[in-house]
Amino acid sequence: MIPVAMLRGLWAYRGFILGSVKREFQAKYGNAILGAAWTVLNPLAMILVYTVIFAQVMHSRLPGVDTAFAYSIYLCAGILTWGLFAEIVARGQTMFLDNANVIKKINFPRICLPLIVVLNACLNFSIIFGLFTGFLILSGNFPGWVFLAILPVLLLQVIFAIGLAMIIGVLNVFFRDVGQFFSIFIQFWFWLTPIVYPSSILPAPIRALLVYNPMAQMTAAYQTILVSAQLPSWQSLLPTLVLSLLLCVLGMQLFRKRVGEMVDEL
Repeated sequence: MIPVAMLRGLWAYRGFILGSVKREFQAKYGNAILGAAWTVLNPLAMILVYTVIFAQVMHSRLPGVDTAFAYSIYLCAGILTWGLFAEIVARGQTMFLDNANVIKKINFPRICLPLIVVLNACLNFSIIFGLFTGFLILSGNFPGWVFLAILPVLLLQVIFAIGLAMIIGVLNVFFRDVGQFFSIFIQFWFWLTPIVYPSSILPAPIRALLVYNPMAQMTAAYQTILVSAQLPSWQSLLPTLVLSLLLCVLGMQLFRKRVGEMVDEL
């Protein structure tokens, strides 16, 4: 998917990439009293709100599980991993616009920008998910060796997210409505994905449509691993894998074809 020349360019500019990730992290949290703790507090607040509303007020429960604690783990499995996807796509759709001055003034492989977006998002995710993993261990809810199955699902999610982000990012340079539309669309996408509610509560016709929602398949995989301590259905993830690879190929082709024109549009 990525030509050898681009890989060499990324390696040659590895200092620029890592420096950009470090500077962005420091700029985001350097002047904050709580620093990187805000990475934890934002999703934690969301999880607490949803736990109170759905588990306590609406008495939502997982099938076969009658504790709000298990529901909280279910929420974390969905919300934390959705946050990684949403951050990559949100940052990706404006990565060329946000770095317009750098693109115009400095000569560097533009493909560095998507990689910087992914590394920044993964750094933020590693902080909050690392704490969540520690919580699972201390509370006696760690799923055991099945936890390792998260790695291929996580890789698949990143590939899917950056492929989609590159397409939207390039299109957003030429058509600014694309970014505005997707910002609204992703909010509906969140609620159309079983994250704060189990898919079992949906009517059968609507539940059957979840097969066409790639994030529903990946979220279900995370929830199966973390809540049920079981391996996910790898077969159900195959269509998402194919779609992710197609998005990456399309994103790379679109990027290579329009990268020269983007400088004039910025």
